[in-house]
Amino acid sequence: MPKGVLYVESRPSSPDREQDYNTWYDEVHLGELLALDGFVSARRLSPVVADEGPYVAFYEIEGDDLQAIMDNMLASADQLHLSDALQLDPPPLMRLLQVTTER
Repeated sequence: MPKGVLYVESRPSSPDREQDYNTWYDEVHLGELLALDGFVSARRLSPVVADEGPYVAFYEIEGDDLQAIMDNMLASADQLHLSDALQLDPPPLMRLLQVTTER
């Protein structure tokens, strides 16, 4: 079964909303995405030095058709609860990657 990673870069909508952003991401968003078919785990990372880059999330996905899993997530977007603490302009950067080697 193919495995992949959905790589996402995002930021809080403003510095004073960083705590709201992290609370929403950890307590709402991760659970909603992990409830979707094909999503098996998630990991978030933050910049070591404040204001030196975006937050990054890695979602591990598995399924016969990785693009279909991504398409299903995008089609389910109206069911996901977004927060105004998430910066949408510019929107989060998302890349779907397929695992080619594991050790």
